[in-house]
Amino acid sequence: MAILPIITLPDPLLRKISEPVDRVDAEVRRLLDDMLETMYEAPGVGLAAIQVAVAKRIVVVDTGKTEETRSPLFLINPEIIWASEELSVYQEGCLSVPDYFEDVKRPARVRLRHLDRDGAVQEFDAEGLLATVVQHELDHLEGGLFIDHLSRLKRERVVKKFNKAARHDEIAAQHRAATERQSEQAGA
Repeated sequence: MAILPIITLPDPLLRKISEPVDRVDAEVRRLLDDMLETMYEAPGVGLAAIQVAVAKRIVVVDTGKTEETRSPLFLINPEIIWASEELSVYQEGCLSVPDYFEDVKRPARVRLRHLDRDGAVQEFDAEGLLATVVQHELDHLEGGLFIDHLSRLKRERVVKKFNKAARHDEIAAQHRAATERQSEQAGA
């Protein structure tokens, strides 16, 4: 297993709609395992394949708080087939929008259909934190982020902050590269 790099806002890949998985094979299972290890290391409770730059409809979820309570779910081509009218509010965060948290209102209960890691069709009902996490992760598969559920003003502030940080990082990287070139030229 390997820990994969997680892409963050403003990476445009996060807005890409993920493609269905045609068949569950060894490559898909390896990706599931790598994603699970990446999610645990981050640490997080859910991870969509697009967050590791793979535009496939694959999600891993585990709301267990400790190694003893872990119960990973592997969701391939997941879809919500029912959602309650009752809503709940959870403070959400995202590994692709680091260090930002906000209350989001979503259906309190959902029923999900998906393929498991063996390619078998499964269905389950989720409520509470699990319902929130699966809805959050399925948003990723459609090119969505939890910040899309916020007011326009809050969303624009977050995006602006991450765009500014990305520009700063890019300028710093260019400066380091220029400094290295100057050092190499001076030593030549």
